[in-house]
Amino acid sequence: MSWTSSPVRAIVSPMDPLAALSGLGFGLSLIVAIGAQNAFVLRQGLRGEHVGPVVAICAVSDAILIALGVAGAGALLRGAPGVVDAVRLGGAAFLLAYAALAARRAWRPGALHAAAGGSSGLRATVAAALALTWLNPHVYLDTVVLLGSVAATHGDARWWFGLGAACGSVVWFAGLGFGARLLRRPFERPAAWRALDGAVALVMGAIGLSLVM
Repeated sequence: MSWTSSPVRAIVSPMDPLAALSGLGFGLSLIVAIGAQNAFVLRQGLRGEHVGPVVAICAVSDAILIALGVAGAGALLRGAPGVVDAVRLGGAAFLLAYAALAARRAWRPGALHAAAGGSSGLRATVAAALALTWLNPHVYLDTVVLLGSVAATHGDARWWFGLGAACGSVVWFAGLGFGARLLRRPFERPAAWRALDGAVALVMGAIGLSLVM
């Protein structure tokens, strides 16, 4: 097999800044929205708790999913509806349970200690970040299927498109997690935490219900 016909030719193709910028913009358009994952990252950033691991998990997970999409895994997902349904139901159960916990913190003043001052263990935080990422079927549909389809239109430059999208994820999650410290002053008031947890409960509950309806 000649080098020019090698399947890795697209990976080592000359850099295409336009494709990379297109990927950056498209990737940001998919993740810069109110969602379960973003709400979790924001809350961890406001608490200043395990922010680095949470940001790393979200960014690396996005990069893996983007790579799968660019490599063409979206076609496999479209051909395996049973897998998507299993992830959908599991994700719905997790999101609804998390929404219930957030609603409890918002409704009961006695539960505010866990929101404002208590500490969650690293293992539990990592497990929540992984679940919010990998049990959310919207992640597969948006990142693997949709982004992968758009990347394919760039031909040999599709990997540069994917790289741009992955960089967008890193920038967004790092900014959201570490930049949340700028909002800590307003959240010194318990009422602000109750409002945030109420919003988290509504967002995650709505997404969870949308997955089973």
